[in-house]
Amino acid sequence: MPTIDEARAWYQAADPVHDFDHVLRVYRTAERLAQIEGADLEIVRAAALLHDAQGSAPGEEGEDRASHHHQSAEFAREVLESDGWPTERIEAVLHCIRAHRFRDTSEPPRTLEAKILFDADKLDVLGAIGAARTIAYAVLDGQPVYAEPSERFRATGNLEPGEPHSSYHEYLFKLSKVKERLFTSTARQWAEARHQYLAGFYQQLAAEIRGER
Repeated sequence: MPTIDEARAWYQAADPVHDFDHVLRVYRTAERLAQIEGADLEIVRAAALLHDAQGSAPGEEGEDRASHHHQSAEFAREVLESDGWPTERIEAVLHCIRAHRFRDTSEPPRTLEAKILFDADKLDVLGAIGAARTIAYAVLDGQPVYAEPSERFRATGNLEPGEPHSSYHEYLFKLSKVKERLFTSTARQWAEARHQYLAGFYQQLAAEIRGER
C-alpha cells in the first residue's frame, strides 16, 4: 500500500491547485466516504494518493492537463505492480483514477470506490476551498478573477472570440453543476452547504465588481 510519505514526493512539481495539500484533502474525504458507504478502503486510499500523481506542473495546460488522469493511471500501475498488488486490484485502482475527471465522461465511475474518489475530488472544488482553488487556477492560467460572461457562454458554455475564461466563467461552467454530478448520498449531503457557500461567494463577487453592493 502506498504511504502518505511516499506520495508526497510524487507531487513536488505539481501546480498549487493540484498539489499535495489537495491530494491530502481528497484522501481524507475519500477515506471518510468509504467508511460510511462501505467501500474497499485499500482501493480508495491508493486511488486517492495516486489520482493526480502525473498532473500538470506549473505552466502546463491544455492536453497535458486534459490527459492527466490517464497519465496518473499508468504511473499508478507502475507503483502498484512494484508493490506486488494483484492485477485485479490494480485495475480497480486504475479505473478509479481514469474515471475521476469531471470533463471526461468517456469512462464513468462504475464501482463504489470510483464513485467515492470522484465525489471526494469534486467536493474539493466546492465551498471556501473551491473558491480559493478556482481563483488560484485562473491566475495561474493568466485569466482574470472575474469577467462578465457573454450571452453565448451563458447559453452554450462556449467562449466568444477573445473572451477570457475567468474564475466566474469556471463557476458557471463547472462548479455550479458539481453537486448534481455526485454519486453517493453522503457526498450529496456534504455538498449542499459547500454549494450554497460557493454560490453566495460568486453572487457577492459579481455584485461588488458591477458596483451593485
